[in-house]
Amino acid sequence: MYKIVGFPRTRAMRVIWLLEELGLPYEIDPQIPQSETIRSLNPSGRVPVLMDDKFVVSESVAICTYLADKHQQFTYPAGTGERALQDSFTQFAVDVLEGALWTAAKNTFVHPETLRVPEIKDVCKYEFQKGLEVLEIRLGDGPYVMGEQMTIADIIIGHCGGWAVFAKFDLPKSGAVYDYFKRLRERPAYEKMVATLTND
Repeated sequence: MYKIVGFPRTRAMRVIWLLEELGLPYEIDPQIPQSETIRSLNPSGRVPVLMDDKFVVSESVAICTYLADKHQQFTYPAGTGERALQDSFTQFAVDVLEGALWTAAKNTFVHPETLRVPEIKDVCKYEFQKGLEVLEIRLGDGPYVMGEQMTIADIIIGHCGGWAVFAKFDLPKSGAVYDYFKRLRERPAYEKMVATLTND
């Protein structure tokens, strides 16, 4: 059984969501970032960490990639053009969407108060909106970023959408991106992931 080490209301949500999509059993050790347990597994103190027997991997995108590759679902094979395009969506999500959200978070509650630059949050919201405009162009006919097949890129982007709501970033109220996020939220595995958050 897989073990997710990390408080669920973090990027651990991505891993939980994917494991629910895969229909695989898992357990959660709800450690907070920088806890002694986390730092013993990941020197950066970041969550989540996945334990697969004695194998340990950190960073949510790496974990999702490992699980998708291992189980040959929600991904295209490495070395194919489809995988390169899928990875470009994943990297876009991390660099642009998550980048804006994470910078805002660091300047809201993560960094020491004396180092925070609250004004940068307006820039982050602007960058996030520009990212959503790019996403709308890249979405195509959908229903997912790679077309008919849902991949881990959708999970990373979908998680960023939920994070945006929590961070009070604006999301579209209609249109292709709105429909895309709504489609992701309506997946049974997403709903099961959300249910784990109410139990933490």
